[in-house]
Amino acid sequence: MEENKKCYGSEGCSGDCSSCAHNSCSGDCSSCGHSCGGSKEDFLVKLNEKSSIKLVLGVLSGKGGVGKSLVTSLLATKLSKAGLKVGILDGDITGPSIPKAFNIHEPAYQEGGLILPAVTKGGIKLISSNMLLESEDDPIIWRSSLICSLLTQFYRDVRWEKLDVLLIDLPPGTGDVSLTTFQSFPLDGVIMVTAPQDLVSMIVKKSINMVEAMNIPVLGVVENMSYVVCPNCDEKIYIYGNKSSLEFKQRYGYERLDQIPFDGKLTSLIDNGQIEDYQGNYLDTLVDMVKEMRDLKYE
Repeated sequence: MEENKKCYGSEGCSGDCSSCAHNSCSGDCSSCGHSCGGSKEDFLVKLNEKSSIKLVLGVLSGKGGVGKSLVTSLLATKLSKAGLKVGILDGDITGPSIPKAFNIHEPAYQEGGLILPAVTKGGIKLISSNMLLESEDDPIIWRSSLICSLLTQFYRDVRWEKLDVLLIDLPPGTGDVSLTTFQSFPLDGVIMVTAPQDLVSMIVKKSINMVEAMNIPVLGVVENMSYVVCPNCDEKIYIYGNKSSLEFKQRYGYERLDQIPFDGKLTSLIDNGQIEDYQGNYLDTLVDMVKEMRDLKYE
């Protein structure tokens, strides 16, 4: 398994970041005063020879329960319908929910030393810790070192084959799993997910600051649970208030890519494993952005 080496092999480094004095290390070796003996790229997890991925994007919320997995599954669905080859790595090892959104219940198998991902009816490839359990509601009671090892294995040892985009659905917070992803994976950007409440925005801002400290681009912020649509008159009711685009950008430092309302139909699709049946324009702006990133990187 790949080690989570925060200082990238500094002289005398044991690889145990809990005892490391270089706690301010951002991973940007160009500005580092330590004699690390290598670059960040030297410590990235390498894909297996059967796989190639053009873009790797993280989806992060900072706060649990704001719709990170909904945004991941919906974005994957829309990118797939736009003609891209898409994969999802469910990085929420102890709280996986991606398989349910796509009605995936079969276990993962190995072939030729590699893990075979599940393939949805729309052709999206995905891997999740739930696919390794005897029963889907069995808990994963692991130390963070084992969780991070499984995360890196999901990237390195899954036979993704050729993908345009791999979405990594990250757990909430700024802990070990997110840190391992930022340091060990070749991320092209991170999509933040928030909700309108001030408490949520404060915690999401912490995650944004973490991403910036790791020198990874933030593509923008998706606001979930933004409003409710009145079933009688179609009026939008902003339960938690509605910040203007300017106020939103001042709070987060990034554009609001989209607003997703409380939508019973969308919730039902997720709960019934039918997210790929979604028809609508949520996340259209983000889909266009990801397609442009793919094209610019490989033009």
